[in-house]
Amino acid sequence: MQNSLSRRERQIMDIVYRRGEATAQEILHDITDPPSYSTIRALLRVLVEKQHLQHRVDGPRYVYAPTLSRQKARAGALAQVVNTFFDGSALQAATALLGSTQVKMSEDELEELSALIEAVRRKGR
Repeated sequence: MQNSLSRRERQIMDIVYRRGEATAQEILHDITDPPSYSTIRALLRVLVEKQHLQHRVDGPRYVYAPTLSRQKARAGALAQVVNTFFDGSALQAATALLGSTQVKMSEDELEELSALIEAVRRKGR
C-alpha cells in the first residue's frame, strides 16, 4: 500500500473514516472548499488504486469504504513518521511530542500514558 497522500486525498480519507463509508456525492458535500465532482471521482479512483479505499456498487453509484480500520491506518502512519523523522526511535518521537508547545496533554492523559508505559515494562518489551 502506498502511504503518501495529497491534501485532498487525506481530506477524503478523513470523511470516509468519519462516515464509515461514503459516496462521491457525500464526499463532495462534506469536503472543505470542494473541487468538481469529476475531480472527487478521479481522487477516489486513485485512492482505490493505492489500496486505501475499496468500493461496492449500490444501484447507479459506488459506495467507498476504507481497506484498513482507522486504528491500523494510524499505526502504519505513525510507524512511517517515526521511521522518517525520528530514525525509528520511539523515544525521540515521544520526546518531541511531549516537549511540543503545540500539543497539550491533560493530567488524565499524562496519567494514562504513565500507566501504558508501566504496562509495557511489565510485559518486558
